[in-house]
Amino acid sequence: VQLQASGGGLVQAGGSLRLSCAASGRGFSLYGMGWFRQAPGKEREFVASITQSGGITYYADSVKGRFTVSRENAKNTVYLQMNSLKPEDTAVYYCAARSLGGMRAGVSEYDYWGQGTQVTVSS
Repeated sequence: VQLQASGGGLVQAGGSLRLSCAASGRGFSLYGMGWFRQAPGKEREFVASITQSGGITYYADSVKGRFTVSRENAKNTVYLQMNSLKPEDTAVYYCAARSLGGMRAGVSEYDYWGQGTQVTVSS
């Protein structure tokens, strides 16, 4: 599967953005999906994940209550709605697919990665 993330940009603190990740190829509904982010000089970190059906989601503590992950299997797309953005949310955001399904927070547990989209939050 190939993944293409989009929707990043520059936003003021307190603002919102919605990221999208479009998947090409077959079997999207069989993949667990995740969002990660990487700030300059830092390791890539987990943000959120969602099961194949979208019925269960999981979030990093740093974004819980502000971010929402969702998916539309009919459109082969997963979303990350980001509200109440903070300067510390500034990073390149990546979507990832896990062929074994389920939800995982580890970078090594995902098989396919998108190219990343830049999110910059100004104070």
